[in-house]
Amino acid sequence: MTAYIFRRLLTAVPVVFLVITLVFFLFQLIPGDAARMYLGLDAPQEAVDRLRAELALDRSVLIQYFAYLVKLAHGDLGKSIFTHQPVIAEINTHIWNTVQLSLGAILFATVFGLSMGLIAAAKRGTFWDYCVQISVVLGISIPSFWLGLLLIYFFSVKLNLLPSVGNATWQHYVLPTFCLSVFSLAFIARITRSCVVESIRQDYVRTARAKGLSESMVLVQHALRNALLPIVTVVGLRFGYMLGGAMITESVFAWPGMGRLLITAVRQRDIPVVQGALLVFAISFVLVNLMADVAYSFVDPEIRY
Repeated sequence: MTAYIFRRLLTAVPVVFLVITLVFFLFQLIPGDAARMYLGLDAPQEAVDRLRAELALDRSVLIQYFAYLVKLAHGDLGKSIFTHQPVIAEINTHIWNTVQLSLGAILFATVFGLSMGLIAAAKRGTFWDYCVQISVVLGISIPSFWLGLLLIYFFSVKLNLLPSVGNATWQHYVLPTFCLSVFSLAFIARITRSCVVESIRQDYVRTARAKGLSESMVLVQHALRNALLPIVTVVGLRFGYMLGGAMITESVFAWPGMGRLLITAVRQRDIPVVQGALLVFAISFVLVNLMADVAYSFVDPEIRY
């Protein structure tokens, strides 16, 4: 297992390097001047040129690229153009808010997604099955930004039950966590139903029923347990997407996380912050996928790496 993890980490290096390279060169194609945006449209050209020289933006793209790689090799992600703070400090300020939000959302989505999928599989063809399938279609189809606005309108504006912005108390977590979890919950419920229905048709489930086991034990101990591998894959992928794709939810609820930091940096053309945030997203996704692969051996003891 240790050798497998080490090999996976080694194979992740070229993936992260490719992400760094693509982000750097693609960002050069975006129109606009970071120095001009920082100083304002009315700033004299001499001041803009002086700031470009200070930020090394007047050098060729290749020189900037190799200089960035050298800094990155020393653990230096640069400084924000607008806040003048180290990018690592900016990321540390926001990343834990995103991790907390994503963990809460994936736990909520996994628990309720598994439950809904099991109910639909156990009651397939009945009223409860149709209700779950309709809920799954709605959860997958509804845009997250629209759902977030609906939640704010009803629970914050109309009912005044929950706050809509910030993360000061546990009440602030309720609406953004639910909003971020809806798509993943529906996706997990759908894949759980499909896998459990397929597992129920197998001979070992018939054998378990013939032994006189209760239906709940048959579903959980036999059908669900043997259908967990694709579910674990989906949960790992959804958690990775949450870490890197919570931008819309964080923007709607003014959540001080990585997604909001990235959107603000893109608007301001704050190149070091954008590069650092995307690097963190790439590393997070690789690590989450590695954790999902390692979890396979616990789900199915026959799997060895």
